[in-house]
Amino acid sequence: MAPHPLAILTEEETNIARDVVVSCHPNTVIDFHEIYLLEPPKVQLSEFLALEHAGRLSPTTPRPARMALCQYRIIGSDKIPSYEEAVIDVENRKCVKHKVVAKPNHAALTLSEFDILVERCFASPLFKQALAEFDLPEGFEVVIEPWPYGGLDYSDENRRYFQGLCFARDASKKNDDANFYSYPLPVIPVMDAHTQEIIRVDRPATGGKGEGLHDQTFKRDIIGHCKASDYVPELLPQGTRKDLKPLNVVQPEGPSFRVTNESLVEWQKWRFRVGFNPREGATIHDVWYDGRSVMYRLAISEMTVPYADPRPPFHRKQAFDFGDGGGGNMANNLSIGCDCLGVIKYFDAFVTQSDGTAKKLPNAICLHEEDNGIGWKHSNWRTGRAVVTRNRELIVQFIITLANYEYVFAYKFDLAGGITVESRATGILNVVNIDAGKVSEYGNVVSGGVLAQNHQHIFCVRIDPAVDGSDNSVVVEESHPVPMNEVTNPNGNFYQVTNDTIQRAGWLDAAPELNRTIKMVNPHRINPISGKPVAYKFIPLATQLLLADPNSIQAKRAQFAQHHVWVTKYRDWELYAGGRYTLQSQQEIGGVSDAVRRGDSVDDTDVVVWSCFGITHNPRVEDWPVMPVETFQLMIRPSDFFTANPALDVPSDKNAASKVVGGECCRNAHM
Repeated sequence: MAPHPLAILTEEETNIARDVVVSCHPNTVIDFHEIYLLEPPKVQLSEFLALEHAGRLSPTTPRPARMALCQYRIIGSDKIPSYEEAVIDVENRKCVKHKVVAKPNHAALTLSEFDILVERCFASPLFKQALAEFDLPEGFEVVIEPWPYGGLDYSDENRRYFQGLCFARDASKKNDDANFYSYPLPVIPVMDAHTQEIIRVDRPATGGKGEGLHDQTFKRDIIGHCKASDYVPELLPQGTRKDLKPLNVVQPEGPSFRVTNESLVEWQKWRFRVGFNPREGATIHDVWYDGRSVMYRLAISEMTVPYADPRPPFHRKQAFDFGDGGGGNMANNLSIGCDCLGVIKYFDAFVTQSDGTAKKLPNAICLHEEDNGIGWKHSNWRTGRAVVTRNRELIVQFIITLANYEYVFAYKFDLAGGITVESRATGILNVVNIDAGKVSEYGNVVSGGVLAQNHQHIFCVRIDPAVDGSDNSVVVEESHPVPMNEVTNPNGNFYQVTNDTIQRAGWLDAAPELNRTIKMVNPHRINPISGKPVAYKFIPLATQLLLADPNSIQAKRAQFAQHHVWVTKYRDWELYAGGRYTLQSQQEIGGVSDAVRRGDSVDDTDVVVWSCFGITHNPRVEDWPVMPVETFQLMIRPSDFFTANPALDVPSDKNAASKVVGGECCRNAHM
């Protein structure tokens, strides 16, 4: 049977696409970046899905063509590589579309380019000369952390660069996981990716508060004031805790979910498909609850991490972790009993090697159930009876590692028809060298000689709603105080709820003082009890937006991060909040800001809602040497979608494995 139109490309399909591209470029060297499924146009896919839901599919049912999007560079000895894209019909083995990506756009980075940077650094006379200015203790070796170059300086040409942040590792510990971030070195090599040469070594300032933006304090003993700060258990001076008892997740009868047809998940009235691509990581498609459509597509669209240290070259530190390198490309191989608990279903994925062949990424996504506390409860004080249900959730989770940071992303489906998109940041702070005894207004000293710079993490979630159908509207609900008056509010306790439909593509920000709520409604389906349109809603997270000056390169290339909510009209393959090409960008091109400028009508049509939120991370000592998770949750909930609490029928059984320690409780409670 042919793969489902939303199924990720198989290894065979990926290699077919690769072979077609190679045949189109004879006698050339091709450096492949990504090959992945180009999702079918929505009109085609919706027709197929309608037949699928109606149970009318057959082996002869026409299917959308299986298309592979191939992104690659043509390498030539006498010119800058040409970045090109091709769409390959894998079934018919032919190229149906090809373009050379115009400058100044750059292809996403590859890990092989990072490997080249490290190799060239250690062969570079410039880099060796920079290191010779310092005396490292015996047994220490230099470690280079490759980084995207960020937004180009105004003086830079439009060439492809990479930079390296440098550290020293205590090799005498004979442990490859000894924390080299404890010993930052104030040298940053810059490589021209075309020539593969180190063209210069920047020497950032190491001074403290009130000192210059450019001055570096010169001392040969550059890490003498630093100290070891390890996190792996075997290197902890006092070891790990000995009094933490096991807490196991046990499902003796197995899970309540089932997975069929490659990626179809069914669980507790929910039905959806799980996808994966090298840029967004795990994606959610065709979401239904109890036979009713809720959402067409849900994904993490982008994330930018701008740093706030103005000292050159730190002003270039701004990563677009999904656009620059790809969240899916950086996905972890998840471990049973650690990253996910209970009875787990794993989904494998494929990433593209430099020669274009597919490489399996095992356990890229995990699917499992979690208990998230009480779902609903009521105690009848007259009878003494309490009825309690637990809020079980189904979790689709993936984790990415980007150099020092880890990000945990989860889509959580609950028993009451709610969806939560959760992001967690952890890992190790990105740090720089600071002189002994000094402090800085650009960050916080978290260990001897280690300055953790202030920065932000701003995420964008793309929501493509399909609330009881494809044509939806976006309504802004607010709660306003009403001045005391004799006619409508004589006692001063009334407040007014307003609902305004957004007519044109645009943006708005969180307003907790108004309880501003975004409703994705179907104006043609009315709740028979409330008389209101059926809807799903969320309250924008009132987190701080991008702090960089609007005229800065940081701001111009991350316009999506300057507002909490964007509303646009759907267009095929318009998926990325920060634009399709973010590496070394100067402007956000093709992102949500451009979509809004079109001024499309977004009332009673196919709309897309983008929710932005994040962390202003002013580091604390407790974030060192590894950071406890910072968690943010975007909670998307039904609003007049049902005629009662949809979790009313959840069993209120007791957990037979629970035990009482040191006395009795809940004597009068009956589940």
